[in-house]
Amino acid sequence: MGRWLISLLLVAGAQIALALPAYSAGEKPKTQMKIASTAFEPGGAIPARCTCDGADVSPPLDWSGVPTGTKRLALVVSDPDAPDPAAPKRTWVHWVLYEIPPATNGLREAIEPAQLPRGTRAGSNDWARTAYGGPCPPIGRHRYFFTLYALDAVLGDLDRPSRAELLAAMKDHILATAELIGTYQRPR
Repeated sequence: MGRWLISLLLVAGAQIALALPAYSAGEKPKTQMKIASTAFEPGGAIPARCTCDGADVSPPLDWSGVPTGTKRLALVVSDPDAPDPAAPKRTWVHWVLYEIPPATNGLREAIEPAQLPRGTRAGSNDWARTAYGGPCPPIGRHRYFFTLYALDAVLGDLDRPSRAELLAAMKDHILATAELIGTYQRPR
């Protein structure tokens, strides 16, 4: 396990401890975990085939830099701009996967639940489905966050957890995160 530098901050009279990696002079941090897609660039438009206006298939995803000690991975796809990016009121969840084996380095395009890596479990999205549900914004251009989590624990069967339930179960077990953001606006 790496060394950590503990800093205490005083904020509004309360002490807050921050744990930050401590590196010696000349020592470099380990590779950061990254997530990408060949279907769209970071910050770019998600292709229609991966949305409700097309085949509604999941985009291909690749990741690297999974930290040593990772027991499982989790993936959550969410839209924080629902229903209107000018006045967002909630985060809409499109896909929840967990218990992904750490040796997995991505998911192919249009992957079906039965084709997920062995041991992978699915949670419920906001359509009450366990499969991918692509972007389908009612108004404006929305952002879609593909967030990958490296976990230091096996979570087991959480019985189709929502995003909130999965995040609660992962609390204190997240080693690293990586994020890919895509956008989509429906044609008029």
